[in-house]
Amino acid sequence: MDVAHRVSSAMIIAALVFPGALLIACSSEEDPSSYEPGEELSGGDTTVFDEGRNAFSLAARNLKGERRDRFFVGNSMFNRGWVTAPSSTTGHDGLGPTFNANSCSSCHFKDGRGAPPASPDEEFLGLLVRLSIPGQDAHGGPLGDPNYGGQFNHRSILGVPAEGKSQVTYTEVPGTFVDGEAYSLRQPAYEFTDLAFGPLAAGLMTSARCAPFMIGLGLLEAVSEETIVSLADETDGDGDGVSGRPNYVWDPKTSSVRLGRFGWKANQPGLEQQNSGAFLGDIGITSPLFPAENCPPSQDACVSALNGGTPEIDQDKIDDVTYYSRLLAVPARRNFQDPEVLHGKELFFAAACSSCHVPKLVTGALDSFPEVSGQTIRPFTDLLLHDMGEALADGRPDFLATGREWRTPPLWGIGLVAIVNEHTNFLHDGRARNLTEAILWHGGEAETSRESFRSMSRDERAALLRFLESL
Repeated sequence: MDVAHRVSSAMIIAALVFPGALLIACSSEEDPSSYEPGEELSGGDTTVFDEGRNAFSLAARNLKGERRDRFFVGNSMFNRGWVTAPSSTTGHDGLGPTFNANSCSSCHFKDGRGAPPASPDEEFLGLLVRLSIPGQDAHGGPLGDPNYGGQFNHRSILGVPAEGKSQVTYTEVPGTFVDGEAYSLRQPAYEFTDLAFGPLAAGLMTSARCAPFMIGLGLLEAVSEETIVSLADETDGDGDGVSGRPNYVWDPKTSSVRLGRFGWKANQPGLEQQNSGAFLGDIGITSPLFPAENCPPSQDACVSALNGGTPEIDQDKIDDVTYYSRLLAVPARRNFQDPEVLHGKELFFAAACSSCHVPKLVTGALDSFPEVSGQTIRPFTDLLLHDMGEALADGRPDFLATGREWRTPPLWGIGLVAIVNEHTNFLHDGRARNLTEAILWHGGEAETSRESFRSMSRDERAALLRFLESL
């Protein structure tokens, strides 16, 4: 386990004020200004070499023989459009009754990243809104709105009212780099109209979430709990201003509390749970883990609608989708020995971005998945919760995660989103229109890193962005 890249605040200041100090501060570790052999293999032996539109949709490179067959079965399920029940396509009906999309790939297009609507009147797809009221459910999780549940569903099957319409608008927030160059960030505001079941609850908390890309999820699932917890520093014992902590969540599969590692607030303990939750919340498909339809009591037509069986997706199909999710490959880095990219990497470390976006991890053993076991990977995440400041806060707790905390998202593959998904919208709600804006939104524990970036020269900022684009 590589924890050597936690750079203290003192090191940041020394590196910025005394350019030669960075090498002294990191003298006992690898030199971040140099190429590290193998660092281009972001997913270890699973890494694939593809820079095109399908770069996120490939099987792990070390997935061989008959084990590849099931990957393509899972891919078919991931891309299949679900239809209203009853239907002649038995086993693929049961859509809704209310829903956001009719397939997994609708939001994760080409297994990539969703984005907010391009205009206020465009329907949400790839962006959803979580709902909750103050308090906790029986397992310590969020309480949904009494009339609209835990997720706003703006689509529905024939004969069932959709919950309403949602809209996002933006206000520009101007700012300036230390060198005088101006920038502008956009602050989102969400509105819900045409509400079918009365007003939203008093004190309602909302949280917009973009669909993340699917690559490398099996590798992240294979990282041991011990490794993740070892990165935590909840009381900031080392005084560097970074105090990542794990989320512990209810696991419906084991009926116990477990470490959370997936989702924007690390509110899911594993991929089967994540996938099953998405089938119910996004598509309205019940599963063995979530057998009850997503119909609040006040939604009579939803409650009485015909379904596609109980459950609507069986365990074999869930297992196929989970198999597929675990074995989607991570693309190799590009331009990793370019001098500007290497300089950008050096600046990334000097600004302590690596304190949360931990560059290198080693996976443990994941039962029945040797491809992702024992791999040296470079995901640039610690899978922990961090306070990101008031500007990014959604005010919505999720198990142990507060309304200001988010899980560190992996950075591997981030430079290919523009190619695969033809946009550069980042952060949990897609408010950032590019990587520069994503960095400038950072606050809380990341404020020092943000200010380091804001203080860099234009050439230094360009180098750091080139490094990110190489991932």
